[in-house]
Amino acid sequence: MKKSIIYFLFLFISFSSCTQNIEKNEEQLNLNPIYINEKTVHKAYFASGCFWCVEAIYESLVGVKTVTSGYSGGSTKNPTYELVNTKLTGHAETIEVVYNPKKITFSNLLDVYFGSQNISQLNGQGPDNGPQYRSIIFYQNQQQKELIYNKIKEIKKNTGLEAAAEVYPFRKFWIAENYHQDFKKNNPNHPYIKNVSNPRFDNFKFKFDDLIKN
Repeated sequence: MKKSIIYFLFLFISFSSCTQNIEKNEEQLNLNPIYINEKTVHKAYFASGCFWCVEAIYESLVGVKTVTSGYSGGSTKNPTYELVNTKLTGHAETIEVVYNPKKITFSNLLDVYFGSQNISQLNGQGPDNGPQYRSIIFYQNQQQKELIYNKIKEIKKNTGLEAAAEVYPFRKFWIAENYHQDFKKNNPNHPYIKNVSNPRFDNFKFKFDDLIKN
């Protein structure tokens, strides 16, 4: 009887330990999803105002495979557009960029980030204001973190501007509703696209012509 009790106790402890290790490994994966394929496919995450605008900018870059609109930066699980707009979730409209690091670098993506926004605008971009539109750069390792802060220091030195972008470790990206994906491409006559997104895109395009796909 004692042997049976000890055996089942051993199984329970082993199962608990295994479960904890699985959860720990899953957490580590969520914290460091930079590589899909270490040589040819990486991911990066940026918040810079309305994701309709930012998605179109990054989709046009050479080396970028896909861009997805979503939410990140907060603690609320399964956020929706309506919830994020309450300004209570902590999330900001964010894009996920899947790119080939052999064709475009994380440093290039940062240059586009700062070069396609009002660097010093707090809690928003252009007419979009509120914490859900704030600027955030998400880093996934120490090298990216140092690169981000070096860019911010360089901007301060060269322009005197204080970058409003927050710098966060990446945790989780929640994909936005289907109608937000490729919104600029699918809704070219929408008033917001004509009056806000297109001018922002044209300004970016003028500065980064060498990085845009043919």
